[in-house]
Amino acid sequence: MRKFYLLAVLFFLGFAVTTKAQDAVPADQVIKMSKEKYDLGKIKYKEGTTFFMEFTNISKKPVIVENVLVGCGCTVAEKPAAPVMPGKVGKIKVGYDATAPAGQPFNKDVTIKIKGAQAKTVYFTGEII
Repeated sequence: MRKFYLLAVLFFLGFAVTTKAQDAVPADQVIKMSKEKYDLGKIKYKEGTTFFMEFTNISKKPVIVENVLVGCGCTVAEKPAAPVMPGKVGKIKVGYDATAPAGQPFNKDVTIKIKGAQAKTVYFTGEII
């Protein structure tokens, strides 16, 4: 009987999480990225680079970036500290350390988690020389 109750609880928790995820609007209805893919070109080995991913709030409400996730330890990202008001531009600072072997192209991703919207993934590429 305990197994039945445990399975029932897990089922309802899974359903609740799935329902919540479906309630979120697509990120493209809330923000418009200035670019979907950033080409950083050639970067010197271990010198790295820093750049900004910019987006415009196209909704009628302030946009809160809850978190910014990066795909590996070679990348760091900083989310905007304050909400981005409607029609305004938000910036996400991204740093890449360029420690992969020279001559290697790279393709990295940054996932932007927006309050009340689905996550948005943006990419950056380049080559280490």
